[in-house]
Amino acid sequence: MIRALALALLAVVATAPAAHAASPLSLTDGFYVDPDSNPAVWVRDHATDGRQSAIKESISAKPMARWFGNWSGDIKASVSSYVGKTGSKLPVLVAYNIPGRDACGGHSGGGAGTPEAYRAWISKFAEGIGTRPAVVIVEPDSLADFNCLDDARTAERTAMIRYATEQLKAKAPNTWAYLDAGNAQWIPANTMAARLDNAGVRNVRGFSLNVSNYHTTAASTTYGNDVNASFAGFTKPFVIDTSRNGNGHNGEWCNPGGRKLGTPARTGGGAEMLLWVKVPGDSDGKCGKAPNTEAGKFDPQLAYDLIYGY
Repeated sequence: MIRALALALLAVVATAPAAHAASPLSLTDGFYVDPDSNPAVWVRDHATDGRQSAIKESISAKPMARWFGNWSGDIKASVSSYVGKTGSKLPVLVAYNIPGRDACGGHSGGGAGTPEAYRAWISKFAEGIGTRPAVVIVEPDSLADFNCLDDARTAERTAMIRYATEQLKAKAPNTWAYLDAGNAQWIPANTMAARLDNAGVRNVRGFSLNVSNYHTTAASTTYGNDVNASFAGFTKPFVIDTSRNGNGHNGEWCNPGGRKLGTPARTGGGAEMLLWVKVPGDSDGKCGKAPNTEAGKFDPQLAYDLIYGY
């Protein structure tokens, strides 16, 4: 009986999440290049297009994030399949399914139908990663996009994001998760620090900046440091989306012209990591240089122009 009890206890220990998170950087060897990203699929399907070689070399061959939302089907299976394909490389995932997503911007609307549905979804998202190493960006724009929400909806959204942090902490112990904190010119740093703290940033690795935006790495670093200076008694690492910030911000946010690719994914560079979170060439919505391309859809001309700064 004693031996049977000991074996049972060993089985429990073997299946339980790690008590202390390991660094996903130490568990992997560089960032994952997704062979099925939107640019990579376009490159495979358009071998004779004059833009193909430039997009292949400058974009589809680079590490970038995979976005998950209500289009992803069985979210646990979808996340697990993706993370399972990355081998020794580090995958970057974006959880993008908050109810009322892009409520104030309007171009990327959607998300889970109810808070209850979102909680079920994000719980399965975390389970899909499990103990494998990953980086997760949590709900881009969701803590900055409050201006059209009343107090009740703001509190509801904050509670959902806090729940997400709890689930990722409990079920994905080798993941570094970052709550999105908007960009350098959107929300005052002290206001954002309070929102991050209320939303559970202490449960996760840190926060992310400039997702799907164009502000320079220097401006984003300054803002991130200002957010950290506004926390009460703690600081957090942050990451910066550099996918399209090579020429900085020109005051427009929706498919503006004259923008350029930024530094490819790397550690350091003013933040904990510089990442391509937004997929270069994916539209911001039916606006700017791509008035007929829906948000999240790949437009080869947008991609091509980002290579050369057109």
